[in-house]
Amino acid sequence: MLKTIRIGTRDSELALWQATTVEKKLNDLGYKTEIIAVKSTGDLILDKPLYELGITGIFTKTLDIAMIKGEIDIAVHSMKDVPTLLPKGIKQTAVLERANVFDILVHKGNVDFLNTEGTIATGSLRRKAQWLHKFPNHIVEDLRGNVNTRLQKLKDNNWNGAVFAAAGLERINLKPDTFINLDWMIPAPAQGAMLVVTMEGDAFCDEAISKLNHYETEVCTTIERHFLRTLEGGCTAPIGALAQIVNNEIQFEGVLFSLDGKQNYHIKKSCTFDTYKSFGEKCANEILNNGGAQLMEEIRKTLKVK
Repeated sequence: MLKTIRIGTRDSELALWQATTVEKKLNDLGYKTEIIAVKSTGDLILDKPLYELGITGIFTKTLDIAMIKGEIDIAVHSMKDVPTLLPKGIKQTAVLERANVFDILVHKGNVDFLNTEGTIATGSLRRKAQWLHKFPNHIVEDLRGNVNTRLQKLKDNNWNGAVFAAAGLERINLKPDTFINLDWMIPAPAQGAMLVVTMEGDAFCDEAISKLNHYETEVCTTIERHFLRTLEGGCTAPIGALAQIVNNEIQFEGVLFSLDGKQNYHIKKSCTFDTYKSFGEKCANEILNNGGAQLMEEIRKTLKVK
């Protein structure tokens, strides 16, 4: 008899949408499933910036523990929230086909502030640095919470706008008419992709989940996450990375910014499917060797990450 696959997820609307999407795919393949929702530390503590919480794994730790304790069989994550090194015993088994990779600015109908002074909100160091680089006379406020909470906070405050991942708003039909595509902003590594993890040694779930893997998305996110892991070394920093497949070639763009957006190290290169596994690391090392290592040291000191 087929066992029921217990799908672990955060309990936000977007996370539940992701888990339900995976559930439907598994049901269509003939597997029995059950969704188990849990609250993560990142969802519970909303009054501190993410970097103060030790960002690595803040949204995934609760599900990791539930998996290791045997309370759930698999976990579904927004891939950009997942640490580049998974806990011992947990493995990446499927990356689903990627949605919209870019960020958008949700505003209140008037964008005159883009030409003058303005205040926008985001909880992301990457978004903040890139915004200040382009709009140095703007103020960036911290914004935390799930997608619904952040949209409500934007309404309740006198900010001009807030930055969101387009995919998150599109998936749960919350994308308003008043938005601007920020195609100049390099997204977070693996933005727009969903990751499903299983426990090592669970052959049943491993076989089931691996059927959901989208190879091209796996390749692109692997490059981006290797780039991130090599640069950050366990510290959060304003890092953007995007790999895209164009005519059988993988085009990559990566960037490391200073926290204030004034300094940045940028790389744009391409590779083949034969060389992609070491490519992200190579690109990151090129940035580190050209001054990026010193900038990362400064970021660590500023954020008090030893």
